[in-house]
Amino acid sequence: MPGRPRGILGRVVRWGGAACESHGAPRRARGGSGPAGCRDREAAAPRARKWGYNIGVRLIEDFLARSNVGRCHDFRETADVIAKIAFKMYLGITPSITNWSPGGDEFSLILENNPLVDFVELPDNHSSLIYSNLLCGVLRGALEMVQMAVDVKFVQDTLKGDSVTEIRMKFLRRIEDNLPAGEE
Repeated sequence: MPGRPRGILGRVVRWGGAACESHGAPRRARGGSGPAGCRDREAAAPRARKWGYNIGVRLIEDFLARSNVGRCHDFRETADVIAKIAFKMYLGITPSITNWSPGGDEFSLILENNPLVDFVELPDNHSSLIYSNLLCGVLRGALEMVQMAVDVKFVQDTLKGDSVTEIRMKFLRRIEDNLPAGEE
C-alpha cells in the first residue's frame, strides 16, 4: 500500500481503518483492526500488556547477555539501567528519569519520542486505548525475572494529545527465590 504510513514490522497500523491490514484480513462488521485479532477492541490493551510481559520474560536473558550489566543494588540504579541502556539498546531512545517519590520507590520515565507510535493513528472513538501498553508489560516481565515486582502504568501518552509519553514505575517488593524442597 504505497503512500500509507507503516507501523512496526512494515505493517499498516491504523485503528478503525477499512481493513485489518496488520493481519491481512478484511475487518469484521462488529470489530476493528489491531492486536486483538480484528475483533474486540476493548481487549486490545490488556492483551498488549500480556504480550509485552511475555516478551520481557524472554528479553531479559538477551539484555543481560548483551549488556554485561550486573545486579542493581537499588531501584535508582535499576531506573538508570532501564533508561540509559535497555531503552537505548532496543528502541534507540533514552528516556529521562523524573518525579522520584520521597521514598525512592517510584519514578517516571519520560519519552520525548515513542517509536512505537510513530505511524499510528487512533480514531476518536478509541481514545481510551493505550496502544503502547506493550512497554508496561515488557518492563514488568523483565524485572520479575530478576526478582523485582513492579507496577508499571501509563500516565501520559502522545497518542492522546499529551506532549510526552510518561510511564510510571513503582517498586512493590523483592521476589524471593523459592527452591523446591531438597534443592539448595
